Amino acid sequence: MMKKLWNSLQEISKVLLLLLLLAGTFSYAMFQGGFVSWFLFYSFLPFSLYSILIMLYPLSDFNVTRSIQSEELKAGSRVTVTIQLNRKFPIPLFYLVVEDQVSTSFFSTAEISQVKKLIYPGFKQSIKLQYEFENLPRGEHHFTSTDLKTGDFLGIFQKSKKIEAADTILVYPSYVPMTYQPIQVQYDQGVASTDVKIQRDTTMATGLREYQPGDRVSWIHWKSFARTNDLMTKEFEERKSHDVCLILDRTPSPLFEDLVSFIASLSRAVLKKGAQAGYISSGNTVQRVPVKNGDHHQRQIDYQLAKVQADSEAPFNDAIKKEISRMSQSVVLLVVTSSLTRELVQQLHDYSRNNSAVAVFLVKNAKNNTKNSDEQQIKALASSKGIMVRDCFAGHFSNVFAEVKQA
Repeated sequence: MMKKLWNSLQEISKVLLLLLLLAGTFSYAMFQGGFVSWFLFYSFLPFSLYSILIMLYPLSDFNVTRSIQSEELKAGSRVTVTIQLNRKFPIPLFYLVVEDQVSTSFFSTAEISQVKKLIYPGFKQSIKLQYEFENLPRGEHHFTSTDLKTGDFLGIFQKSKKIEAADTILVYPSYVPMTYQPIQVQYDQGVASTDVKIQRDTTMATGLREYQPGDRVSWIHWKSFARTNDLMTKEFEERKSHDVCLILDRTPSPLFEDLVSFIASLSRAVLKKGAQAGYISSGNTVQRVPVKNGDHHQRQIDYQLAKVQADSEAPFNDAIKKEISRMSQSVVLLVVTSSLTRELVQQLHDYSRNNSAVAVFLVKNAKNNTKNSDEQQIKALASSKGIMVRDCFAGHFSNVFAEVKQA
């Protein structure tokens, strides 16, 4: 209430100041006379009238439309944003400052000046301007509104208007091509991988039944038909599929974006191999994507990875303890983290006791490849418990499974 009253008093004082200046120049012309005094009055008159016009002109006359080049982008890409301004009354504007309000997550790689433009619209009723964001950060970014500011030549009246124009773009994590090698059941010295293409729906015959319309010709048991002259169809039993669950460490880390990129690359490689993949991460919220396959399923994983944040306050082994206990013992665990601890190794070992394969992908900075004695001891402990630990250096993810095969 007090703020509105103060703003009203300011506007009234500006009007009084303008009228006082206008009255002063007119009085000077009347009493002084002569060319110079009247020239001063007539020179000031259009500026004062324009100031009054700006005071009366509502910036709500503007209609703002924002268009984005693509609403689904990949981290590191570029996006072009176009703002279209339209108005009904072509009141001449000396200048107009247009500022797009964007969530602060955008500015990790972009300058704030990119969304603030100074234009000179004049009498234009339609104005179009563009700006670009380069090297987009991963995440969900929101455009909330567009702020317009203008004023008069004298600087007495300055007007601003916030026009609501909400938009959202989702920037998916970057990924690299990767060839997945399925992790097999553990041996004494760890786990192994195989080059065999996974056939999820392959089956094996377990018996015979009467032929039913719709059965494939290849399913008919011709030997029994030759003996009995009755059509019989083979019955099949589905073989267990290769199910993989990807687990992301959401503990705050300088390498968190690399972890997300590795998970995105790994999920594509797993699904391309013919396996089924699920995804779990735990922080302030829990993200769960069930073990399935297909392009739509990949988009579900990507959607969760686009929104995930490094917001876990609990140790990683505690964060995933509850989630692991819910899983089927036939699911292969692929854990992606940037920090390896004894507690995590023990947690994964408890899961892997029932012949379940577990692998840990330890993401590191390629520039800092110093050996840590404590880390080497934990790796040896993991290996003795049948858990594979593989170093993955940021920027070199595509070779991870080639190294696994060699190992």
